[in-house]
Amino acid sequence: MNFIRNNTANALTLANLFSGCVGAVHLIDGAYQVTAVCLVLSLIFDFFDGFVARALNANSELGVQLDSLADMVSFGVVPGLAMYYMLTPFGNHLFGVELPFGVRYLGLFITLFSCLRLAIFNIDTEQKYCFKGLNTPSNTVLIFGLLYAFKENNAFSFLMNNEVLLVLLTLVSSWLLVSPIKMIAMKLKTKTLKDNYSKVFLLLGGVLILIFFGVVGIPLLVIYYIIISLIFHKELN
Repeated sequence: MNFIRNNTANALTLANLFSGCVGAVHLIDGAYQVTAVCLVLSLIFDFFDGFVARALNANSELGVQLDSLADMVSFGVVPGLAMYYMLTPFGNHLFGVELPFGVRYLGLFITLFSCLRLAIFNIDTEQKYCFKGLNTPSNTVLIFGLLYAFKENNAFSFLMNNEVLLVLLTLVSSWLLVSPIKMIAMKLKTKTLKDNYSKVFLLLGGVLILIFFGVVGIPLLVIYYIIISLIFHKELN
């Protein structure tokens, strides 16, 4: 029984990793809808592995390392591949200049900075009740959400048809991952309402965005998340 208790959370983490791997493979093949399902599963597994570990009092250093390694694939490799996919049609041209390499490879900077962000998180003791920088799952929702909304509804076509804007988005995304900006984590420091206004606004606003905008609202959720974090930055100190 101890073996099951100690490894249930790790099994969920590995399920996150498996979903991320499958999602990455299908994204390379162009099956973005399958990737979307895999990312939803990864997000669910990523949430519940920590929840189960705390509930069963089975937190371990092994679990911490497994979690970051799994996130590196699901929320590091996949968004990098998503940007790689979006930049592929532009060949090796940027700002009207012919480059000696494909512009699409710049999209993998998101993967590099995701790795850096996860490594920083593992050694940073200040990110218990808030994040410093955009967390990798949120960044994945932003980047892949833009691709998904474009494919499903032809939304954000102004962005998808402009390699300069996509490269700028890559740079902004990469910076946000390692930025010093404090952002909301859904962990309660206290149970008083006044200490959790940011989370209330985040949840209510997020629901309204999805109701009004549907699929297009998926990447907008992350932008809203960043804005709310900036508005309530004093609460996060």
